Amino acid sequence: MGKGKILVTGGTGYIGSHTVVELFNAGYEPIIIDNLSNSSISVLDGIKAITKVPVTYENIDCKDYNSLERFFEKHQDMKAIAHFAAYKSVGESVSKPISYYRNNIVSLLNLLQLMPNFGIKNIVFSSSCTVYGQPDELPVTEQSPIKPATSPYGSTKQMCETILNDAAIANPEMNSIILRYFNPIGAHSSAEIGELPNGIPNNLLPYITQTAAGIREKLRVFGDDYNTPDGSCIRDYINVVDLAKAHVVAIDRLIEEKNKKNIEVFNLGTGNGSSVLEILNGFESATGVKVPYEIVERRAGDIEKVWADTTFANQELGWKAEIPLEESLLSAWNWQKKLQ
Repeated sequence: MGKGKILVTGGTGYIGSHTVVELFNAGYEPIIIDNLSNSSISVLDGIKAITKVPVTYENIDCKDYNSLERFFEKHQDMKAIAHFAAYKSVGESVSKPISYYRNNIVSLLNLLQLMPNFGIKNIVFSSSCTVYGQPDELPVTEQSPIKPATSPYGSTKQMCETILNDAAIANPEMNSIILRYFNPIGAHSSAEIGELPNGIPNNLLPYITQTAAGIREKLRVFGDDYNTPDGSCIRDYINVVDLAKAHVVAIDRLIEEKNKKNIEVFNLGTGNGSSVLEILNGFESATGVKVPYEIVERRAGDIEKVWADTTFANQELGWKAEIPLEESLLSAWNWQKKLQ
């Protein structure tokens, strides 16, 4: 492969798998490690069906320093790391804080400790808009204050960003790009890969598609008394393929040494907010399928509304979210139907 090897941790996960496809498309050779704690080995078949290329994969837990070190010894010529491996459910993190802190923070620490030993200078870190908490002003820019997190999940992302900042100060040779995602949705247009949660989904769209498919009895909408036009929470929903392409742009930027500083932060969203009920109505209109739902109590850790100001990412990275919301909703449904 032309442009070199990229380590993708959590590469069988939702965003990781789509990024693997886009890395192949861009001429890189992605190498996946994943412990399959929230994904399936079958995702590798989906990636191969799209790319027509077998992908290198090893079952490794990033918390296991020794296994990680042996892996690095085997693959000495990696150009960069795209680090996705993390637990990601806001609600679950409230009930299992210790496992979230251990998994999300130790994984990053192990990578950062090993990188200089093997001459790897570049890492792209998947962060989250949860670092902004409930913002005072919307839309959120990269300069918006980091507010106290409303969940242990949000706290782990804040702590990981702090660790990366401190590492950048200590080692000017190391380059990081932190990508703060808003809410990824949708699936690859081929319907070969998509969001495949283990157990009950924590994210809105797979819960909608599973309810539409009759797997779940009804969708639970957490709260209708927020200070929003229809009372339900507002988020910035971005297509997962658009998100994946941004990771490739970030990796290009690091490898080609176009980054302006050795640590940079970008918001990845569409710049538009949609409420839970708007997404539900949009899904019904895009697919023609009715989704039964009920309003229930607010969920611990949820914030009221957040959407991105994407000006900096658009201008500095030359990247923009392009896939319309309706297309994202339809792609998620096509993926769900393929799973049936």
